[in-house]
Amino acid sequence: MNIFSYHQPTDGASAIAIKAAGPNAKYLGGGTNLVDLMRETVERPEALIDVTQLSNTIEVRADGSLLVGAGVKNTALATHAAVRSQFPALSRAILAGASAQIRNVATVGGNILQRTRCRYFYDNAARCNKRQPNSGCDALEGFNRYHAILGASKSCVATHPSDMCVALVALDAVVHLQGPAGTRKLRLQDLHRLPGETPEIETELHPDELITAVEIPPLSFGYRSTYRKVRDRASYAFALVSVAAALDVNGAGEVQDVRLALGGVAHKPWRALKAEAILKGQRATADTFRAAAEAELADAVGLRDNAFKIELAKRTIVAVLEELKGENA
Repeated sequence: MNIFSYHQPTDGASAIAIKAAGPNAKYLGGGTNLVDLMRETVERPEALIDVTQLSNTIEVRADGSLLVGAGVKNTALATHAAVRSQFPALSRAILAGASAQIRNVATVGGNILQRTRCRYFYDNAARCNKRQPNSGCDALEGFNRYHAILGASKSCVATHPSDMCVALVALDAVVHLQGPAGTRKLRLQDLHRLPGETPEIETELHPDELITAVEIPPLSFGYRSTYRKVRDRASYAFALVSVAAALDVNGAGEVQDVRLALGGVAHKPWRALKAEAILKGQRATADTFRAAAEAELADAVGLRDNAFKIELAKRTIVAVLEELKGENA
């Protein structure tokens, strides 16, 4: 049995001090991922620091932005009136991500920092560079249906599992951080790292740094957004491909502005910047949407079991944009 201590600090500074004092301490949100990893002995923390009560409110600001505490439960965020009306893509992504029981305990901060669900990462008998650096990656030649087609490396082809993060990246969300050196902000799309040769380093967080909140900036066409998740079964499976998008089409039928992000395809939520650049100022047609999708997936590389995801991602992008174009008509 792995013995650990449990702490409930009353403020961020106390939480950071406790973590800095312990050589192997972990922040604990809802525990829906960390506890599973502890059961599998992938994670063996000596101390758990419960941060769920430090920041658990949703602030609706006058400019239309939202400030969401890291301790806010996923259910509370998905069902919040401002989220459902202004940012429906976010609400739909969270609702697609897990059962009600999990959403009721999972936190925003924990969702962002959840680790991959790659079966080789969870299997201590398998080679996994993320779990044990420089040991190899059994997913490369193993069952890799759910693995990355963008931004992967020879060291790791795992994907980030979050649905919520895909929507947040599309919405230009900013993460508020607090650490021993003070506070700072970081765009969510810059928080997670691609694997390169060091897949065990998953984020740009500094040592002992804590996520305190997520800021969603105002977006005039955010209400014209959606999230579509393609998965192997209708119940709560992880995405083969997912798309979060917001689309603004003007009276002339041209794309005035667009936000687009993909899930299930990379080591991090994938902001589709190439596609966005092609779409802006162009006619909102199926051909334009397809050209943008082709450009975004031009560098995609399929493995033995997941090459189908390249075409699936393209078709899902087109389908989502066509849906949103209809809402703009």
